[in-house]
Amino acid sequence: MDTVLGIDLPTWWFLLIGALISGYGILDGFDLGAGALHLFFQKEQSRRIALNAIGPVWDGNEVWLVIGAGSLFAAFPLVYGTILSVFYLPFMLFLVAIIFRGISIEFRSKEKMKWWRTTWDVSYCLSSVAISLLLGLVLGNLIQGLPLNANHEFVGRLRDFFNPYAGLIAVTVLSLFMMHGAMYLLMKTEDRLYAKLTVIANNTSKFFILCFIATSMATLIYVPHMTAIFKNYPELFLLPIAAVLIVLNIRRSIEKRQYRRGFISSAITTAVLLILFAMGLYPNLVLSSVDPKGHISIYEAASSDGSLRTMLLFAFIGMPLVATYTVFMFWTFRGKVKLEEHSY
Repeated sequence: MDTVLGIDLPTWWFLLIGALISGYGILDGFDLGAGALHLFFQKEQSRRIALNAIGPVWDGNEVWLVIGAGSLFAAFPLVYGTILSVFYLPFMLFLVAIIFRGISIEFRSKEKMKWWRTTWDVSYCLSSVAISLLLGLVLGNLIQGLPLNANHEFVGRLRDFFNPYAGLIAVTVLSLFMMHGAMYLLMKTEDRLYAKLTVIANNTSKFFILCFIATSMATLIYVPHMTAIFKNYPELFLLPIAAVLIVLNIRRSIEKRQYRRGFISSAITTAVLLILFAMGLYPNLVLSSVDPKGHISIYEAASSDGSLRTMLLFAFIGMPLVATYTVFMFWTFRGKVKLEEHSY
């Protein structure tokens, strides 16, 4: 099997797709969180400021999801097909929520009637919550494993997706995004809205920590295969310890009102939790909960070496360009939000 810098090509693509998903979780996570908090803002001006805080970047953040899905299709077509067929309904609901979220942001400011803006405010908030919960639901089921037989065929039922553990992961993802979004908005707002957000950030961080503790305990008890790697490589146990310390630093940053530091910590928390998820899976991409022969490894699912090598070249060129564009956007629209004539 071909290697690059001593790492085989399927592993390279496992790492690259993981990086893209982490980028999406960090970037779209804060604007999904801002959307989930939207109805907590009662005044029209506050809602406009909150929308304009994410207005220049929200659609660019979703580029990471598009690239991640495209990379999964190109590098691991078997996994792409299996996941899409298994999660057909959740993904359709996910797409509907993405559509309504986008049009809610764009349509809200087109008319001045109160009922019109309220309608799109509710749509924006509910779609943001729905996307967060659906992402968590899919993640929770992937952690537990899917009911796949030895031929990688789905043998479960729709209601199997809605289990307590996946529900807990869904709520944890929502709480993380809400906290992440609150701290982003704190960096972009001032005056009365800033004061309100300090309370929201404090409450959402407490909510996330409770969810984080509950999820950690449930994973240790009910999903032991996700921690098996630490028995073989005890030194990797430093990563969950780091995750705990970073989460504690979020609370410390909020108490000291150092919200930029808190935002960075919540971003790192998102990345570390996804890294732990990837470590629990590797070298598999999909686990079967009913038959170990149904596991899909990166080597079984990978495209040909020639395809992976060619695409890897384009990835090494394209990913820095996307990252540069993202940094440029945030640098261009840095600072506090000021409402203007053409604002949302």
